[in-house]
Amino acid sequence: MKARSLYLLLLLASGAYLLSLWMPMHSATETINATVTSEARLATFGGGCFWCTEAVFERLEGVESVTSGYAGGESTNPTYKQVCSGETGHAEVIQIMFDPSRISYGELLDVFWQAHDPTTPNRQGADEGSQYRSIILYHDEDQRRVAEKSKQEAARAFQASIVTEIVPLKKFYPAEAYHQDYFRKNPDAPYCVYVIQPKLQKLKKS
Repeated sequence: MKARSLYLLLLLASGAYLLSLWMPMHSATETINATVTSEARLATFGGGCFWCTEAVFERLEGVESVTSGYAGGESTNPTYKQVCSGETGHAEVIQIMFDPSRISYGELLDVFWQAHDPTTPNRQGADEGSQYRSIILYHDEDQRRVAEKSKQEAARAFQASIVTEIVPLKKFYPAEAYHQDYFRKNPDAPYCVYVIQPKLQKLKKS
């Protein structure tokens, strides 16, 4: 009996020791996850060629990263060639990871309205097709409300009606690697020189 009691005491003590080791690790993990969730937010917009919109938003303070991709369509894992055909229903979009303590979702929308013409359906400059349509893909109900209000306020600055779609984001597909950071990697490419650079200069002045 004494041996059995001693065994039980040792077993309980070892269990308590292991639990004490696990609990701080568990708490630390929860703290890290909570921090990441509260500090990093996503916004997904489409306003023409994603080479251009990516270059605009990655220059904003509070924006942590910008990824070019496809959203708003029906097919899965679309390629650039498929999206350009207009058959997948996807738009060229960017997904922005931002710090809401430095820049708000509403402020991102303010730049969105200035960075393209939201009154031209399926067209931005020389880029024509449904893949270039103006679109806001909201991640939650709060973003939807902010986007709807922002659209109403932005309408005052345009003579023609805004045609921007405001729809829930179902799935975002990152574009091929050569599309990412296109302006930074190819500053001397004709599209960058004649389209993106003038737009960046115009937005900088405004």
